[in-house]
Amino acid sequence: MIVVTGAAGFIGSCLVSRLNKSGHDNIVVVDDFSKTEKEKNLEGKTLLAKIGRKDFIQWLKDFGDEVDFIYHIGARTDTTEFDVSIFDELNVNYSKEIWNLCTKFNIPLVYASSAATYGLGENGYKDDHSIIDKLKPLNPYGDSKNDFDKWMLQEVEKSNHPPFWAGLKFFNVYGPNEFHKGRMASVIFHAFHQINKTNGMKLFRSHNPYYTDGGQLRDFVYVKDVVEVCHYLMDTPPDSGIYNLGTGTSRTFLDLTKNTFNALKVEENISFIDTPEDIRDKYQYFTEADMTKLIESGYDKGFHSLEEGVKDYVTNYLMKEMYY
Repeated sequence: MIVVTGAAGFIGSCLVSRLNKSGHDNIVVVDDFSKTEKEKNLEGKTLLAKIGRKDFIQWLKDFGDEVDFIYHIGARTDTTEFDVSIFDELNVNYSKEIWNLCTKFNIPLVYASSAATYGLGENGYKDDHSIIDKLKPLNPYGDSKNDFDKWMLQEVEKSNHPPFWAGLKFFNVYGPNEFHKGRMASVIFHAFHQINKTNGMKLFRSHNPYYTDGGQLRDFVYVKDVVEVCHYLMDTPPDSGIYNLGTGTSRTFLDLTKNTFNALKVEENISFIDTPEDIRDKYQYFTEADMTKLIESGYDKGFHSLEEGVKDYVTNYLMKEMYY
């Protein structure tokens, strides 16, 4: 039995699809199923059971000895939310309970951390456990992910840990099944809809003298690559640890947007607007995953280029309103 939390969400539902494709139909999905806009993400997928997020901890206490593997992907991911108590409840304390129960029942665990933990990158973007305490995230979401990473490493020092564990620092993930994410959906998703509506795309202006408008750099990683790595960690588990999950190559928002125009076969029309003030001083202008650890662990499947990923996402999913 495999458990996926956040299973009706973006990455979680794509992971369920990837597990189905490799023959796993014994999947227990966990989420807040009251949010009906996410229902289509799980349509057509083979599931063993659905468990509400609030009921899951008790369910795991009752059935933990029947669980073979847990992917804890569920989290509050809104970087514009500043109520720390929400993140403490959903991203920190909930994750601690899952960690402790995985330890008790000897269940391997892969959980979602985030590149938001790196803040402005003052300490680089290397998934080295020794820098976790030094990181300075820019918002409560990043703080919550880093707080759990720090707590988890303390538990590992005490030998209180699952038989295998991996924390994945997701960088800028994009791809199918993000229709429900609203403001937090990828720039490609917003570009696709804005271009179709207005024949143009507005990007955030740079408020940093070291970056041109649209020249902000991020490590954009296609969700199909993300779930491939997740599958690898279950199928061929390497050493336990925190792993970056990007491509290792940063690209500009202009690159991303131009590729979206190209996939749509629409002439480029890009303009710039001010970055909203509520996120302006919390904005990452550069991220790039150091992927050495994952690759040296044995992962050899590579990653889609931005050109390949955007073309597949736009032409095979967004244009056809298809789900993965």
